[in-house]
Amino acid sequence: MLLDFEKPIVELEEKLANMQKAAKQQNAPELMASIAKLSTDIQELRNRTFQNLTRWQRVQLARHSDRPYTLDYIQQITEDFVPLHGDRFAGDDKAMVGGFGTINGKTMMLIGHQKGRTTKERQMRNFGMPNPEGYRKALRLMHLAEKFNKAIITFIDTPGAYPGLGAEERGQAEAIARIIQAMFGLSVPIISIVIGEGASGGALGIAIGDRVLMLENTWYSVISPESCSSILWKNRDYKEQAAEVLQVTANDMYNFGLVDGLIKEPVGGAHRDLPAAAALVKESILMHLGNLTSKPTETLLKERTEKFCTMGRIQPNL
Repeated sequence: MLLDFEKPIVELEEKLANMQKAAKQQNAPELMASIAKLSTDIQELRNRTFQNLTRWQRVQLARHSDRPYTLDYIQQITEDFVPLHGDRFAGDDKAMVGGFGTINGKTMMLIGHQKGRTTKERQMRNFGMPNPEGYRKALRLMHLAEKFNKAIITFIDTPGAYPGLGAEERGQAEAIARIIQAMFGLSVPIISIVIGEGASGGALGIAIGDRVLMLENTWYSVISPESCSSILWKNRDYKEQAAEVLQVTANDMYNFGLVDGLIKEPVGGAHRDLPAAAALVKESILMHLGNLTSKPTETLLKERTEKFCTMGRIQPNL
């Protein structure tokens, strides 16, 4: 998958690769100056492009097909990971994954939305849209973490909870409401990280954290730009304008005080360098966890509740 604003960079990178190959095959050291200049030009273009992305372009990056998903990060940042399955009620939702993992010798519960890459896997994962079983599984794992006094890390990346008839019949709204309610009372530290798309209640269902963080090229909103465009303009053609109006990006959310911190990504996006992106995520988890674990449970619960209760701004009538 190649986004429009990535094309000029990729074209220059291909030209650079060809020049490097020619210099090696033909033993042409005179090309080295041109190669060095082109490398510098590419780096400058890359920096300039990704420092000035529009909100819609960041939405596109958040959806990039090569972007790391929850299991990609878990594989990179944990020394081991034991996946756990099933909600002990109806089934095992493949769109929600979780289990115990160890990071720098510390065991914690890692839970997150999981999309798929191939067509078959996307269907199996339901494109990262959990059913009620997914949220009930997540809640079961959170209670398990609390039982063993282990911190909870959640990874958010969903276009929304699945809105199908079957999901509604099995209590989709109730399942999300119950896990939101329960997360306010969990006695262990919770860190929630938006790693891709953070859409509506499907995202909020696992995002009641003591620290809510967002990667640089992610979005978080009650509605997607396309859906907003369909409602306001009666078609999806105004999605770019909708993204600007909604102010959905990580910087927007941080400026509004709705998230607690941002995590930088490698230039070009997390999909350009997974190990580097994962290292930044791991560093952020350990830093915030160090601050949270030192707090008494009563303080932790009080601050978590106050954080969400004080969100939003009220402007009195003038």
